[in-house]
Amino acid sequence: MPKSIPSLIVADSERSADMLYATRFFAPDAFIFLEAGGCRSVVLSDLEIDRGRRDATVDEVVAFSDVEKRVKSRGKPGFEEVLIQFLREKKVRRARVPYDFSVGIAASLAGAGIRVQPVKGHFWPQREHKSADEVRAIGKALRITEAGMARGLEVLRASRISGSSLVWTKKDLTSEILRSEIDFAILRAGGLPANTIVAGGLQACDPHERGSGPLRPHELIILDIFPRDAKTGYFGDMTRTVVRGRASGEQRRLWETVQRGQRMAFRGMKPGASGSDVHEGIKAFFAREGYPTGKRDGRWVGFFHGTGHGLGLEVHEEPRFGRCIFQQGHILTVEPGIYWPGVGGCRIEDVGLITDNGVRKISRFPQELEI
Repeated sequence: MPKSIPSLIVADSERSADMLYATRFFAPDAFIFLEAGGCRSVVLSDLEIDRGRRDATVDEVVAFSDVEKRVKSRGKPGFEEVLIQFLREKKVRRARVPYDFSVGIAASLAGAGIRVQPVKGHFWPQREHKSADEVRAIGKALRITEAGMARGLEVLRASRISGSSLVWTKKDLTSEILRSEIDFAILRAGGLPANTIVAGGLQACDPHERGSGPLRPHELIILDIFPRDAKTGYFGDMTRTVVRGRASGEQRRLWETVQRGQRMAFRGMKPGASGSDVHEGIKAFFAREGYPTGKRDGRWVGFFHGTGHGLGLEVHEEPRFGRCIFQQGHILTVEPGIYWPGVGGCRIEDVGLITDNGVRKISRFPQELEI
């Protein structure tokens, strides 16, 4: 990263991982971050200024209202006028910005003679290599994830098999009810749930189907949980596939094949190894076991998504499993799956940290098929 070019972010840190990484400060509204001349500054509203002085990991916290007073404008200056004033005071004429930087703000800056340079990929490349503190933060997010998974399995175990239905608290157990129980457990554990997947039967054959309607006994049910730690902003991510009742021979064989595929992935992950090679090896193994990837009756079957993805301040971030050469400090999910209409869908997901000589699984939750 060229040190001569200042770094500018204008965003809220609840949605911008780049802003949260730079400041470690949560704010729901857009604010200004600037790194220039070795000084890291934020410009905050009066509403946030005291909290920012206490919590933001920067060198300087500037009050938006103080800069606003120095803007020569008719009437009350707008946000962009204040931003331009601040950048001029800092003698910034050019800045690198995240690739999703506002086009409107960029145009206003250009009109004031300040040029922005969008950066493709990670704005902070060091985000790919997790520090010890980040590893601990992701571990805590995984404990929150596991609390949600434990509650989901607890409810499934407590459900009663009644014909073709699962009954819990005298009602049919649905994807919606089970998802709400998982999400409540995540909230109680200090997390923020988002789009939790509870999908059974044919619905489980669509990897990102959230699931709806009654859950059935003796069917494969995918539970995919990826909450955010409300305190740090780091994500956890874990998937389990279970059967409430008895698994058929076909279901058990499918599940055990996916489990073996995941173990293959973990064995192959070490510094210098290719994620693409690991992925293709699993795909070939599944095909040899009778689960080739392809289209059947117009829909994909087999293993047709990536083996995993980077995990951190975003639930999907760099490095991408299939495009990377593993390096020490990478944290990635490992989530092979097979989707086979007539049998069901199965995905098993855990998280691994690339070490100096291999990979260490940092998920702790057990894997079991029948509950």
